Amino acid sequence: MPAARKCCRTAGEGHGRTARVYVTEESDSGILPMNHSNKDGKPLAESEEGRPLIKENACQPNTYPTQSEKGVSQGLAGVRKAARENKERKFTALLHHLTVDLLRESFYSLKRKAAPGVDGVTWQEYETGLEDRLVDLHGRVHRGAYRAMPSRRVYIEKEDGRKRPLGVAALEDKIVQQAVVTILNQIYEEDFLGFSYGFRPGRSQHQALDALSYALLRKKVNYVLDADIRGFFDNLDKSWMIKFVEHRVADPRILRLIQKWLNAGVMEEGKWSETKTGTPQGSVITPLTQKVISNLRG
Repeated sequence: MPAARKCCRTAGEGHGRTARVYVTEESDSGILPMNHSNKDGKPLAESEEGRPLIKENACQPNTYPTQSEKGVSQGLAGVRKAARENKERKFTALLHHLTVDLLRESFYSLKRKAAPGVDGVTWQEYETGLEDRLVDLHGRVHRGAYRAMPSRRVYIEKEDGRKRPLGVAALEDKIVQQAVVTILNQIYEEDFLGFSYGFRPGRSQHQALDALSYALLRKKVNYVLDADIRGFFDNLDKSWMIKFVEHRVADPRILRLIQKWLNAGVMEEGKWSETKTGTPQGSVITPLTQKVISNLRG
């Protein structure tokens, strides 16, 4: 089996209130990383680190901007540090972190061969004249002139014969969504629970299997529960989802962007329809919203 890397961190690096499971920062290579060792020689899934409760200053207000007293942006690393140090902090100034550089990184993180949305624009077509396109997109987002386009509805076959609806977003929507996810991850990666693995940066299903395998082999396990929420994305209450996000995010411009995506609707066979509930499966932002709801601790 592959040797563990020397650099390890707690799962999700979120300094939460529960014990965390050590994982490596390996890519999803298709190899189950069983019984890796950390610096103490223990299996990664075995080592746990207790986290003390964070003592909050009751006299401090609960809303802060993500800037220093001198008005200089601390950058995304500063956002993550602030989120780690104060679990009750609400971030009021986040959109300025959405820069042309971040939009460029977001564009190149997208799948090159993904199907186009209702705009019909492919990744390769958008790359032509990319810098001018990104400068224009950046300006529209910050002026409030950016408009989300409806998702193109497609269906994929499920194992039981039913069809799962997917929403294919327009390319520019994917770019802005990816940028917003990168910003919000700095906050929520500090809040997410240690045993949460789905759709998180630096994590994979193999690391989840590693932790599960250790628990089954080394711990006293009486039963395993395999559960799924039927139609979770299709029936998600949009207003409640925004309320969950507002526990940590108080930048109205970020919230408006999320609401634009939620209210953009879907296009199916050339006909637009409003989605009163739910969020399209397949979008860049959807997994983050699911994690926010499932991991939020009151």
